[in-house]
Amino acid sequence: MIPQLVIFDCDGVLVDTEPTTDQILSQDLTARGLPIAPHDVHALFAGGTMQGVMETARAKGADLPDDWLDHIYGQVFEALRQGVPVIPGVIDLLDLLEDRGIAVAVASNGPMQKMEISLGPSGLWDRLAGRIYSREDHEPKPKPGMLLHAMKVADTSPDRTVMIDDMPAGWTAAQAAGVRGLAYVADGGLGRAKSDVTGFTHMDQVPGLIGLAEGG
Repeated sequence: MIPQLVIFDCDGVLVDTEPTTDQILSQDLTARGLPIAPHDVHALFAGGTMQGVMETARAKGADLPDDWLDHIYGQVFEALRQGVPVIPGVIDLLDLLEDRGIAVAVASNGPMQKMEISLGPSGLWDRLAGRIYSREDHEPKPKPGMLLHAMKVADTSPDRTVMIDDMPAGWTAAQAAGVRGLAYVADGGLGRAKSDVTGFTHMDQVPGLIGLAEGG
């Protein structure tokens, strides 16, 4: 059944912010007593919230001041303002969905300010305005709140909704909301996708996975 709504995660699905964020966190946490490489940052923290990073890092021995969140977001925002790549194939996919009358939304555990900065240069922030949801206003993934809200706004049901995410938190949220989950695993690591989601490695595969044939 062709969906009426496709919900996208932001970081790692629309724009490739994660290498930048992982590098900044690696440098900062290492300097504060928790030596950790960027790839380990990604494995440990990706898909969660920065508050969760702070709590976990402290539990592992990092000496983080009470204003650490403001400090780290300042570093991340400044780096993202330099521009980040759009995930290959995303613009074409959005064009196709909109041409077919399929609603699009974004559900991210990141703050709105971060998404405005990372999505702004490509025009995605303005393009998706009013359909971008954050854990600042809704319960974060893996809870289903953002997805349920997006479906309510789009006036559609779980069986006509698809969630595209690159992290277990998003796949779990999809399951909790009763929607179909697609796992974007660009590195080809399909084995890390949950058994109840469909893994894919490039955005040009999505039309076939949701029942849309290019040019059909």
